[in-house]
Amino acid sequence: MSILSAVFGWLNDQLLKMTWLHDLVRLLVEKVFGLPLSGRIGGSIHFFLYDTIKIFILLSVLIFTISYIQSFFPPERTRRILGRFNGVWANLLGALLGTVTPFCSCSSIPLFIGFTSAGLPIGVTFSFLISSPLVDLASVLLLASIFNWRIAIAYVVVGLILAVLGGTLISKLKLEKHVEPFVFANKLVEADGPELTRRDRLLFARDQVKEIIHKVWLYVLIGVGIGAAIHNWIPESLITAVLGQQNLFSVLIATVVGVPMYADIFGTLPIAEALVAKGVGIGTVLSFMMAVTALSLPSLILLKKVVKTKLLVVFAVIVIIGILIIGYAFNAFGFWFI
Repeated sequence: MSILSAVFGWLNDQLLKMTWLHDLVRLLVEKVFGLPLSGRIGGSIHFFLYDTIKIFILLSVLIFTISYIQSFFPPERTRRILGRFNGVWANLLGALLGTVTPFCSCSSIPLFIGFTSAGLPIGVTFSFLISSPLVDLASVLLLASIFNWRIAIAYVVVGLILAVLGGTLISKLKLEKHVEPFVFANKLVEADGPELTRRDRLLFARDQVKEIIHKVWLYVLIGVGIGAAIHNWIPESLITAVLGQQNLFSVLIATVVGVPMYADIFGTLPIAEALVAKGVGIGTVLSFMMAVTALSLPSLILLKKVVKTKLLVVFAVIVIIGILIIGYAFNAFGFWFI
């Protein structure tokens, strides 16, 4: 068992945390640039280069793998699979489907429209819509690479619970009439396309990597830049005064600050890493990440085009309340995961 633990630890350090990359960037900063890592400038450059390179390497590998798997499940086939289930099981399956779609909240909405127009209950499609930007397989490994596996798994579990409960509640409220009529008129094509060859699937996965990297690269750079600034330039006393666990409103502040931002999970991770290093509670950090990814203002504006105001407000309120509960719970019991 100790040998397996040692092997797993080595693989985790080398493949996920990329300690070899950390050391290479440290040599670059100290030996080539002549800057100590203990200084603000050297520390900032190291944080920016290490996190940027690590995130893009992991992101490319993970998106390629997930997209290859996803190529076996075109929308119509997925709709047929989801249509076999009812109630909470359907919501759970919709939420799980969201975990294997590497999309931001805005690009999840076309699939939401497709599934709704194909006759799936809106509760199931909202479970998908909540989980898709919030929890995906790439974010799990990236969270593990920055924090640890306990936090990564706990994040996935609470994200899925929020998606299932949110979709179930929306289903119970019978809000179908608050979906814009054109959504139901936008029918999916019933026939599946020709079976893809292995080469087709590899090309699809490659194109998905290029497309998603093109969409997120700027947000990743901005997120890493903000993380470097927080980590090396903003005094810890200031951050803990606003977002520290001793501030009863820290989770609420983090959630409110996160909503107007637009980024995906990959852009928020470096910020989360820097905040945790400054002593911010893990629940506050997770609330910020969830608010940015699941409730970004651009995605709410886009969603408003396909649902009416009442349904939009119900969706936002459910997700906000869920995020606040998760944040305070993690702050209270976060010592289990650190």
